[in-house]
Amino acid sequence: MKNLFWGHSLAAMALLVACSSGSGTNGEPLEISSNSSSGADLFAETFDDLPVCTAKREGAIAYVKDEKAAYVCENGDWTLDDEDSTERKSNGDTGNDGMSSAYDVVTGMLTDSRDGQTYRTVKIGDQVWMAENLNFVTDNSWCYGDDPANCAKYGRLYTWGAAMDSVGEWSTSGRGCGYGKTCSVASASSVTLVRGICPKGWHLPSYDEWEALIVAVDGSITEYTYTSSNTAGSKLKSTSGWEKYEDKSGNGDDVFGFSALPAGNRDCGDYYSEGYSADFWSSTEKGSNSVYYMDLIDNGVNASLNYNSGNNGFSVRCLKD
Repeated sequence: MKNLFWGHSLAAMALLVACSSGSGTNGEPLEISSNSSSGADLFAETFDDLPVCTAKREGAIAYVKDEKAAYVCENGDWTLDDEDSTERKSNGDTGNDGMSSAYDVVTGMLTDSRDGQTYRTVKIGDQVWMAENLNFVTDNSWCYGDDPANCAKYGRLYTWGAAMDSVGEWSTSGRGCGYGKTCSVASASSVTLVRGICPKGWHLPSYDEWEALIVAVDGSITEYTYTSSNTAGSKLKSTSGWEKYEDKSGNGDDVFGFSALPAGNRDCGDYYSEGYSADFWSSTEKGSNSVYYMDLIDNGVNASLNYNSGNNGFSVRCLKD
């Protein structure tokens, strides 16, 4: 039987000052040029060098040299200046980790530029997911049972604040988010990408993005319940590692290569449910004390979107921007 307990409030995490993303490669602020001869108002080497899209820059055109593409400042976001292209939302990346993490589309391998760890990836529908749990070391993250071997096996368990990068070390979009704090960027209606603790170029999936995965896998959605109204869980779970329930195997079919292992969870300093559950944070909160997450269990074939305390330690799967 699955054991999940509501966490208690921890001391508030001190916020660190994040460096600004609104400067060019020479350290000087990028300002609008009034005498551009190329049709662009400002220039940047990379998308991450663009200044913040403020009301002052509304309607400005920026040319990004490494992409050979133009962006327009609209309603607080830089949007590709191409009617056939989709909107790209800023994830507030501070660029503290230097170059973008390497993603090899041929092999499907992602290399995190921060620590050199590599992860398998998988494309499901229109989304590209990490096919392994994140194992990046940060405060308020743990190996199951405090055993380093479990980090190698399952990845780390993170509080929601750590998963959102509430201290703003890697990006600004999740700064200040955590238990006991209402975070507007993580509201159900937000479309801002929250990089959080993910490698550069990837982000913590929102409620809607988890829902899109479940629909792509099964075509239906189950919210707040463990009833078997979809079979997405069996298609996303790994083919080994899950405990039996009654006379049935808890293992999945791993049809799409998502390979969800039963990493369990952490609550109030104790560890629960290894072999019985896989719980993945979203970037969407339900309120100041609870957060939506995607849930898989041993004795069910469904995938559920539920909510629980942001102080719990859950797994993280990152989604490509």
